[in-house]
Amino acid sequence: MRAVVFHGDGEWGVESRPSPEIRNEDDVLLKVERASICGTDLHILSVPPGHPATPGTILGHEYVATVVATGPSVRHLHPGDRVVIDPNITCGFCEYCRLGFSNMCENMTTLGIFRHGGLAEWNVAPAKAVHKISPQVPLDRATLAEPFSCVLHSFERSAFVPGESVTILGAGPIGLMFLMLYKAAGAYPVCVVERAEFRRRMAERLGADAALNPEVHDIAREITTRTRLGADIVVDAVGTLLPEALQLVRRGGRVILFGMDLRAERELNQYWITRHEISVLGSYIQRTAFPKVVRMLEAGFPPLEQLVTHRVDLEAIGEGFRLLRAGEAIKVAVIP
Repeated sequence: MRAVVFHGDGEWGVESRPSPEIRNEDDVLLKVERASICGTDLHILSVPPGHPATPGTILGHEYVATVVATGPSVRHLHPGDRVVIDPNITCGFCEYCRLGFSNMCENMTTLGIFRHGGLAEWNVAPAKAVHKISPQVPLDRATLAEPFSCVLHSFERSAFVPGESVTILGAGPIGLMFLMLYKAAGAYPVCVVERAEFRRRMAERLGADAALNPEVHDIAREITTRTRLGADIVVDAVGTLLPEALQLVRRGGRVILFGMDLRAERELNQYWITRHEISVLGSYIQRTAFPKVVRMLEAGFPPLEQLVTHRVDLEAIGEGFRLLRAGEAIKVAVIP
């Protein structure tokens, strides 16, 4: 089969690899129908890397597939089922898992980062990672179940109340998912801060009350003018903007840190956080959001397919990487 293989130090290739086989009782053999490129993939391929990964691994942790065969212990899945994959495999036995914090699992591994993932024609995943989804859900929407589950987890952590104001830093796919979710939940105003004009225009089409360019606007003044006190909630969807977020949130407000980058090291004014009683909340993947996301996508919300601006064949994935790095795409779907 053909697959996108990570070699380390920013090196990768589309290569022929043996097709995977069922080896464990709980294995599920999958035919990948569609995948998408995540910002994490770009971080992995950066030099120096912004996210760790195992050299030799087939990349891709956002994908939708069809079940081909299952191991003997699998009961909830059958050949022909359309499925989406939660790529983060937890042990269920460590202290964090037993406390209910599975996203903090001490033995976690991730398909497409540390184990072979979905940027390939075929994949094998453990049954616990595989969620059945209606075949009526468009492929472009279904392939974004994983990132949206992480966004929903962050949304739940933010303790949002309808009518609160939200400012989102970054209008990449994650920032735009936050925009769709907060707008639907009754946030006002929802302001998006983004340098790339292409992404600002997309934010406006998706309902942003303001799409602001930090190279043109005085963002702190703009947010204060629109919200009177500062935003109730500020989301850093980039992963490097905590100091900026602290200047935009109101006293007593919440800052949600979603984006991640190993290279992000910024000086902070701890006094400012304490004096203004600002809650700074990290948010990492998800714990219980995935089944809820499947139901939401089956119900037609949110229309995540609107974020897919480009589609490429697996062999042309390099063009997808280029488009995303240049800020010329929102989400790139990959067809194996």
